[in-house]
Amino acid sequence: MRGSLQCLVLSLSGHTQCMLQPFAKFHQISFANNFLSRRSSLSRKVLEDSAIIVGSAQVKSRVSDTDYAYRQDSNFFYLSGYEEPESLLLIRPNKENEEFVIFCRDRDPLREQWDGFRTGQEGVIENYGADMAYSINSIDQLMPGLLEGIKNIYFSMSSPCGVDNKISHWVEDIRKNTRAGAEPPQNLLSLDLLLHEMRLIKEDHELEIMKEAASITTEAHIRAMKAVTPGMYEYQLEAEYLYAFNKNGARSAAYNSIVGGGNNSCILHYVENNAELKDGDLVLVDAGCEYQYYASDVTRTFPVNGKFSPEQKEIYSIVLEAHKQSMEQAKPGNKWNLMHEKSIEVIVEGLLSIGLLSGSKEEIIEKGDYSKFYMHRIGHWLGMDVHDVGSYKTDGDWRQLEKGMVLTIEPGIYILDSLDGIDDKWKGIGVRIEDDIVINDKDFEILTPDIPRTIEEVEQTVLG
Repeated sequence: MRGSLQCLVLSLSGHTQCMLQPFAKFHQISFANNFLSRRSSLSRKVLEDSAIIVGSAQVKSRVSDTDYAYRQDSNFFYLSGYEEPESLLLIRPNKENEEFVIFCRDRDPLREQWDGFRTGQEGVIENYGADMAYSINSIDQLMPGLLEGIKNIYFSMSSPCGVDNKISHWVEDIRKNTRAGAEPPQNLLSLDLLLHEMRLIKEDHELEIMKEAASITTEAHIRAMKAVTPGMYEYQLEAEYLYAFNKNGARSAAYNSIVGGGNNSCILHYVENNAELKDGDLVLVDAGCEYQYYASDVTRTFPVNGKFSPEQKEIYSIVLEAHKQSMEQAKPGNKWNLMHEKSIEVIVEGLLSIGLLSGSKEEIIEKGDYSKFYMHRIGHWLGMDVHDVGSYKTDGDWRQLEKGMVLTIEPGIYILDSLDGIDDKWKGIGVRIEDDIVINDKDFEILTPDIPRTIEEVEQTVLG
């Protein structure tokens, strides 16, 4: 156990709760400061006479009367820290008395007995910095009045909760009263670009949380490497990760874990995880945890029996070199695509050297002939979403890297056994190496430096 259990006592609308936190170093986010600062920053970016509307994530049914575990919408949490469903945020810059409004569920002793504690309107004001809170049941009656006289409404066009339809109804209700002097909003504007650009550059406390997520994921990968053995099943290896995540306070994976042995390692988004791990095969594991709403995303490939075959070593060495040289391009001011271009160059050179590609390097790259072995990009933004928000181009050109950006570096080579014209000795070898990095003042910091990466490190860890 990483640290001792702590009892965190919270007073919410007269309720006292004791929650066990599995870290002595628990990252408490200050509602009063961090979230207020974000809302203020966002408010400065919108046009005058505007309102910002963000809806919560919806509860999703898994089967019958059983729901999936609830996870708040990332944009919603980013601006409020509020985790309950059936909620909506309204931000009205320059409205002194009701600048930040939350619509939320009512307190209900009966439902709380069955489904858990609700914060309620008083708790939202007291603990989440809302200027005013209203019942979600009254939103259709109250929202037209709160939006009347405002010229612009910003909302997320990527929101899954149907806020756009609700806004249309509220605006139409205002329009019905124009002869009585009501002034409906004139413009519906996308919030996504403004908010996503904010989320792209991580604040210091966000980076601290992401480092903890990376640390938990590091422990999980090392644990799995030590546990793997021929004859176990992919889902049994996956269980080692899930145990390490939960033991250390990350209650869920950041995405469906990929645990693919043999030919399954060549399937990019393989999630069945139900095959036997065989002696002599590689297993590719893409697994990361979510900790306090922030993701880690790491891939390692290792031999089930602890020793790479000569062919596996060749492929692994090429990917490792591509990983190393691509990461060296991750510097402030460098464009995003430089990392990917470097990975292609190194992988093509490597595949030419072992005879899996033939011809001119330049011609292969120009025609994309390498893509049957390497068909994805070098990485992606990382944050509250595993494939985090933020554009990769600005004004039609690849954007420059900046301090505070967090991204993945994940080159790979995949040789499916169904490929024609390939010597059988190469088939069924899939290798990806992925780490998380943050751009700093001069270059970058690897968030996951301690997970075995070289052939020697991997073999030593698996063999014990």
